[in-house]
Amino acid sequence: MSYILKILPNRQIGQLYTGKRIHDQDSFDHLLELVQRGMSVNVFENDRTFSLEHIKQEFPAPLQGDMRTASIDLEQENGSRIVQFLYESHEIFPGKPGLTGLPATYVENDKEATTLHITLKDALLETKVILKYTIYEHRPVLARSAEIINEGSQHLTLHALSSFNLDLPDAQYDMIELTGAWARERNIKIHPLHEGIQSIYSLRGHSSSNFNPFFALKRKHTTEEQGEAFGFSFVYSGNFLAAVDVDTYNTARINIGIHPFTFSWPLKEHTSFQTPEALLVYSSSGTNAMSQTFHSLFRERLARGWWRDHVRPILINNWEGTYMDFDEKTILEMAQQAKDLGIELFVLDDGWYEGRNDDTSSLGDWFPDRAKLPEGIAGLSRKIEQLGMKFGLWIEPEMISRNSKLFRQHPQWMLQTPHRPLSHGRNQYVLDFSDPDVVDHIAGMLENVFDSAKISYVKWDMNRAMSEVYSSAHHSNEQGMVYHQYILGVYSLYERLLSRYPDILFESCASGGARFDPGMLYYAPQAWTSDDTDAAERIKIQYGTSMVYPLSSMGSHVSAIPNHQLYRYTPLSTRANVAYFGTFGYELDPRQLTEEEKKTVSRQIAFMKKYRDLIQFGTFYRLLSPFDHNECAWMVVSNDKKRAIIGYYRMMQRVNERFGRIRLQGLDENLKYSIQGKNYIVYGDELMNAGLITTDASAGEDNKKFKEGDYLSRLYILDAQ
Repeated sequence: MSYILKILPNRQIGQLYTGKRIHDQDSFDHLLELVQRGMSVNVFENDRTFSLEHIKQEFPAPLQGDMRTASIDLEQENGSRIVQFLYESHEIFPGKPGLTGLPATYVENDKEATTLHITLKDALLETKVILKYTIYEHRPVLARSAEIINEGSQHLTLHALSSFNLDLPDAQYDMIELTGAWARERNIKIHPLHEGIQSIYSLRGHSSSNFNPFFALKRKHTTEEQGEAFGFSFVYSGNFLAAVDVDTYNTARINIGIHPFTFSWPLKEHTSFQTPEALLVYSSSGTNAMSQTFHSLFRERLARGWWRDHVRPILINNWEGTYMDFDEKTILEMAQQAKDLGIELFVLDDGWYEGRNDDTSSLGDWFPDRAKLPEGIAGLSRKIEQLGMKFGLWIEPEMISRNSKLFRQHPQWMLQTPHRPLSHGRNQYVLDFSDPDVVDHIAGMLENVFDSAKISYVKWDMNRAMSEVYSSAHHSNEQGMVYHQYILGVYSLYERLLSRYPDILFESCASGGARFDPGMLYYAPQAWTSDDTDAAERIKIQYGTSMVYPLSSMGSHVSAIPNHQLYRYTPLSTRANVAYFGTFGYELDPRQLTEEEKKTVSRQIAFMKKYRDLIQFGTFYRLLSPFDHNECAWMVVSNDKKRAIIGYYRMMQRVNERFGRIRLQGLDENLKYSIQGKNYIVYGDELMNAGLITTDASAGEDNKKFKEGDYLSRLYILDAQ
């Protein structure tokens, strides 16, 4: 890709071109469009062509003739919000520095990327803004953030600072969003851009299941296989706003950052503020290529630690098997049967800490309930390891119950507005993670548990949106900092635990997928994709999630039937065929399985162990969208293109159905492939052009011979010969 900037005559930074790589040359000044438009506000006397309302900019400022969305809102002591951040200098250097206290993409050697810092200065305010760009050498990825530094004596107040701004010369795009709600996260919605502002956002204190901090712009005729697309992602886990401002001259301004509502940051003399990182991915080869760039970037240069490059253990979680009604004997019986099936990791979910028998009490009291677990987590974990399994534990460290020892000792640690009613969510309240003392106390309790036990995996949950956000630890003029400082507190606790326990695999969770964002992947390389474990719904959820997130990040389990969220019955084979395309595990009580089901589960586990390296680290392609069809199909191809697995799913059985074929992708056109279950061998070009036949005899009048009916699934395994 190419990203071309210019120092404008007024010393602001102009945007000339973003898109497919073009040849470099000495000057691109001819791409600067200056035109005289009636009634515009102009910068220079006797020049009616230089209007900031119509010039494409990198860091647009407010109230000086540009009537569109600005990148900064900075209040000064005299009440003015007018600023002039003009070019002062720039620096280009190899590599990519990190962002202190914030998640960000990274490099492992300086040859992977080049970084540009552009320093802008408002001389009157003695304040600088550093625009930080990194472009990867072999990935069509641009990362950008901004830092503001008050070098003067004024006390300023920052109300908004964008991480990224991009002005495109036209608005002939469709916008792709990932929207939804609890249990139906990241559904794909596509709509054309129109004049005015269209945006996605969160004001919930987390990135939310309603709008994921990702969107894409694609040309009208762009498909999964061809055409131009821009993908935008925000590496942050809190309130955000991502907007596309289309003016009446058909230009589009993309602006991404922390949501300005509820945000206010005192910028005292000689202090600074760093924004989170925003990412731009460019593709000239369709939305699959855009997604694959995000997948490899997040999997290889956002996720960290030992688990980044290793296949994930097959686990069983007791939540839907027992909920909070269990004791040590029950858990050990489940673990033994799980071990006999070939499962590698047992995860103990909510209900293990003192007094926790329902959702009305005990959050914040992170010490074992000896009535359920006589030897505590330490004893239980050792017994499970003696069975030959690893042990994992669920926590929800950011929350507190009124009925808890922690609340009785420290009621001021709850986020609550003085003299106002306080809302609850799921009978729980939010701890003030903007206060380092709170974070330190919670960390100490968790470390006591972790140090005493053999813990290989931690599921970190967060089960409510934030409301009545007010911190007793901060002054009245600092309340606008609390949402952001809360997220920084979450990041700091993650960093502390990761440093102390580098071998633990962390999985993030927030009522399922309400905080499935790049910021979390920096600390936890996988996330619980949704509380909805129904296979039919998970097809949509996982398909939408794949627009930006890799399979290795998607927690995906086989659950019991009837499903606990939808009460739907789906075949055990289909539940596994969906869950394979993620980290894979089980969410049920293995003691309730029939002998025939246990044999099937054992075969499923053996299958995943054989192919999980390919599934979690191969190249993923979307083939048929469940949002457009009664069918869905996707596939994963090995890096050497010698093996592939295709997942095919049909929702409703139909009478006398049409013939079906899927055109595959990503194969070597010159290699021959065998297809398990079929008695012929074909070239890759045939499978990609003529297609793979999926016609099923059960669609005709002989369908009484076939009992699969609704929610049918098939796996096709290709091996090069």
